[in-house]
Amino acid sequence: MRFSTKAIHVGEEPEGMQHGDVVSPIHLSTTFAKRSIEEVEEGYVYSRTGNPTRDALERKLAALENAEYGLAFSSGLAAESTILLALLKKGDHIIAFDDLYGGTKRLFNQVMERFGIEFTYVDAREPENVRNAIRENTRMVWLETPTNPLLKLADIRAVAEIAHERDIIVVVDNTFASPYFQNPLDLGADIVLHSVTKYLGGHSDVVGGAVMVNDDEIYERLKFHQNAVGAILSPFDSWLVMRGIKTLAVRMERHERNAMRIARYLEEHPLVERVYYPGLPSHPQHELAKRQMKGFGGMLSFELKGGLEEAIKFVESLEIFALAESLGGVESLIELPAIMTHASVPKDEREKVGIRDSLIRVSVGIEDVEDLIEDLEKGFEAVRA
Repeated sequence: MRFSTKAIHVGEEPEGMQHGDVVSPIHLSTTFAKRSIEEVEEGYVYSRTGNPTRDALERKLAALENAEYGLAFSSGLAAESTILLALLKKGDHIIAFDDLYGGTKRLFNQVMERFGIEFTYVDAREPENVRNAIRENTRMVWLETPTNPLLKLADIRAVAEIAHERDIIVVVDNTFASPYFQNPLDLGADIVLHSVTKYLGGHSDVVGGAVMVNDDEIYERLKFHQNAVGAILSPFDSWLVMRGIKTLAVRMERHERNAMRIARYLEEHPLVERVYYPGLPSHPQHELAKRQMKGFGGMLSFELKGGLEEAIKFVESLEIFALAESLGGVESLIELPAIMTHASVPKDEREKVGIRDSLIRVSVGIEDVEDLIEDLEKGFEAVRA
């Protein structure tokens, strides 16, 4: 099956339903009765360990990333924590992209370092920087591509080849691209990670995370920790994500079309210093984006001429773009990474990777793009004034 067919049908086959449902029902039961002691360990027992609705979602998630296995968690950070707890121990070392979501860096630097896990941040746009950072105790390479918020890219295939020479696990956070535009496992990654809060759910009404893998041993370790630690996605949230995934393909096509129009508009605006969008030929990794992605996504960032004061004035003047964190919903969102999504990253670290006070991150929704551009003009008028 091709992508849209899988998104709609996998995990929700009518012949697998008790009453022939064409939509997976929500199984809210926390526990499952047995007819005899012999059946106690058969089938579903307790919903933390396994739930029919969550299982249906996990099958669908795996199908989207061309994976053997999918696991659903209560948030993207819960998924990240499970990967780290399941696969690493005290003294292990991770090489990570220097441009990461602020919450991921907070998890790394303020939580996991307390348990003896070591981190080195490199500019992974150059694969050799990853090679040069490898130590004897390196166990994992952690990438976002495109990154949050500067839309930097890592060559997944090249990094995976370097890592696998030393049996190092490669994790790719694929949230920005979505499975519709990029499939890291096909490019050599070992684990693909998503915040399903974003494009997979797509409607800003569910918080969740997902991990997809092909390796049997990695899956078994992750599955054990999913149950043992218990950061599972609820049945109702699982159902909401399944509902959102059904329209993922058509949503992503509209997100990208709108983002491209807006990126070109911003690139020509006299009050814009720079635009970060992989779909623009001016993006330094545009050719890499064309090779490893099927499309360029709905996320972009730009630097306004001026500083934080002008950036605040800009975002506070908009009416259609909601001033809000998160991304990937049908509605357009706008935010200032320096004081919102990446505020937990110290200022000197932010500026070192290029996150300036004038940087504005945009999650382009699926509204009429002419309305979005007119709304952005209000922001520029406010800055001019």
